[in-house]
Amino acid sequence: MKRKELSILVVTLALIAGAAGFLQRLQRVQRLGRPGVKLAQESVTNSTGRVLYTNSVALPKHTPAYSSQQLAVDDTEFNTLPKDTTFGRRGYRSADGFECRLSVVLMGSDRTSIHKPQFCLVGQGWKIEKSEVETVRMLQPHPYDLKLMKLTVSITHKQGERLIPVRGIYAYWFVADGELTHDHWERMALIARDMLTSNVLQRWAYISYFGYGLEGQEKEVFERMKKLMIATVPDFQLASGPIAKIGYAQPQKLEDSLPLGVRSFLAAGKQP
Repeated sequence: MKRKELSILVVTLALIAGAAGFLQRLQRVQRLGRPGVKLAQESVTNSTGRVLYTNSVALPKHTPAYSSQQLAVDDTEFNTLPKDTTFGRRGYRSADGFECRLSVVLMGSDRTSIHKPQFCLVGQGWKIEKSEVETVRMLQPHPYDLKLMKLTVSITHKQGERLIPVRGIYAYWFVADGELTHDHWERMALIARDMLTSNVLQRWAYISYFGYGLEGQEKEVFERMKKLMIATVPDFQLASGPIAKIGYAQPQKLEDSLPLGVRSFLAAGKQP
């Protein structure tokens, strides 16, 4: 080996050793931040009823116009994710049959508790049709704009001999102590910033709402999801955005507030 190549090798090994030592020292002095969601002493089970965790994220059980039930954590998630991961998972159902699933995954000292949701959706058979950033005006604890990622997804459901196209709306964002972001890479940058500037590993939570309906109902599904978010998020999320300027929305037409089936019936009876 030539002297120049040997020098480069020695320098490279020294840099690697120095970086490893720095990371070890940083890990020894780092402390966990406070979660940006509420926790409760409530058991989380798998599909067979076996208790996996004795605490959970405190999701609201009682919501106007919806009944709710706790949903199980899949054994694959339990076996794959770090053991200090905390879950919250409930399904909400309205009297007319609309359903929406709320899920929260809170990391502990291991950042691998949270990953990009696109991987799971595709793995479950959903096709991502569109990704876009949306804003929901929250009312509590004060008016603020909650930015989220909205994924429009599709799957074909077989019912007997029929193939039924189903559309889903998957909305998600991330929250930590005093922090909110809809962007996965911004969350990673904020983790690095806090660890370098204050030796704090923030306990980020990944929040998602998942509603679905038939093809053509995507807009209605998301509107109903937004109302559910406005009603439920303040009950379990501790962080909020800056106070928003209060504006006046355009008055909603009466027919726009009716269920989709009723609107279709009225539209069919209108003369051209």
